[in-house]
Amino acid sequence: MEPFSAHVVGAGLAGSEAAWQLAERGHRVLLSEMRPRVPTPAHLTDRFAELVCSNSLGSDLPDRAGGLLHAEMRLLGSFIVACAEVARVPAGNALAVDRDRFAEEVTRRLSSHPNIEVRREEVTAVPQALPAVVASGPLTSPPLAASIRELTGTDALYFYDAIAPIVEHDSLDLSVCFRSSRYAEADQAEGDYLNCPLNREEYRRFVEALKAAERMPLRDFEQEDEQFFESCLPIEVLASRGDDALAFGPMRPVGLLDPRTGRRPHAVVQLRQDNLAGSLYNLVGFQTNVKWGEQERILRLIPGLERAEFVRLGQMHRNTFINSPRLLDPALFLRKRPDLFFAGQIVGVEGYAGNAATGLLAGINLARRLEGKPLLVLPRETMLGALCHYVTHAEPKHFQPMKANFGILPPLEAPPRSKRDRYQAYADRALTALEAGAPR
Repeated sequence: MEPFSAHVVGAGLAGSEAAWQLAERGHRVLLSEMRPRVPTPAHLTDRFAELVCSNSLGSDLPDRAGGLLHAEMRLLGSFIVACAEVARVPAGNALAVDRDRFAEEVTRRLSSHPNIEVRREEVTAVPQALPAVVASGPLTSPPLAASIRELTGTDALYFYDAIAPIVEHDSLDLSVCFRSSRYAEADQAEGDYLNCPLNREEYRRFVEALKAAERMPLRDFEQEDEQFFESCLPIEVLASRGDDALAFGPMRPVGLLDPRTGRRPHAVVQLRQDNLAGSLYNLVGFQTNVKWGEQERILRLIPGLERAEFVRLGQMHRNTFINSPRLLDPALFLRKRPDLFFAGQIVGVEGYAGNAATGLLAGINLARRLEGKPLLVLPRETMLGALCHYVTHAEPKHFQPMKANFGILPPLEAPPRSKRDRYQAYADRALTALEAGAPR
């Protein structure tokens, strides 16, 4: 007799969260993770919940979209957020982690849970014998992707995502880089970000070099039909859209003053601490697919990075996701097979917190399915409820991945005029709705 109640495919953020939620509710879980037996183009280790792009889960302020999602996840008992708190590193108001310690914590807790059995194996077909959560992520292996297509009767969609570089702190020129968070007052303590300021000439030289740079080939991906997620564009794609695009995007200098001049620089590159030791920093918003040799040369045009030593350079990979509006219920199960749930980036959510949050909901709901309880569909006034409603109700023909944002929430009846007050009102309404409807 099969000793398991449920099968979770993939031990990324979503799968790890789903497995934990099921196990904590007393269900025996088979957790399958193909790494290291089958590697991916993006992952470096065999650890669970490895963060391959930024080390930040986004703002932790409840009046920010990501922070509201964090608050909701905490109320629902998120495993991933709890592990992130253990591995937290300074990042202003953001929830950023030492990525190695974070992945180690997730792996250790799941591997030692008495209700979870981990198998390092490639799942090549959608599980049939057990109720399941498929959280195989943006790099779902070709055999499993083919099985999903066969089951759903529709082609998987995809878009391209890119990884930002990481640099050694000791290789930075700290006579140029200055430490500050945006809008820091003069009498405040030093900020959590290092900033590389550029004047107009330095910025133009950097942009021109970036526009002329040779990109890495996309390996065996569909190169003729590139689709980029608009909230995570490679810097070379942004540069190609206009000379000032970067200065209004990841290199925007607002809220920062160069202490050498006392003035706002023309542009700035921000670096965020990437590990607890403070020996590594990542370039915020600098995901790129420029060829590695070119990449080092161009990045060293940035003041303060002239002698930078990079421990990881940027690269691009394909993210696969299903057409959720055609396939999924807002409780995240497949409409044609109610014991099969999908979660994470494969459903068309974007951002670490969004991926983990859908795993949280899928895990809770599969547990409730096994227990014969009504499934949880969160109020649309909550950020997670609105996100799940969006990915299951968007126009299928033009469906694109979605990050948490206030624009997907139902409008307020009497919205405050101030944006900050309006966002706080959204947050207050969401948390009140969640506390009233959270599972007991």
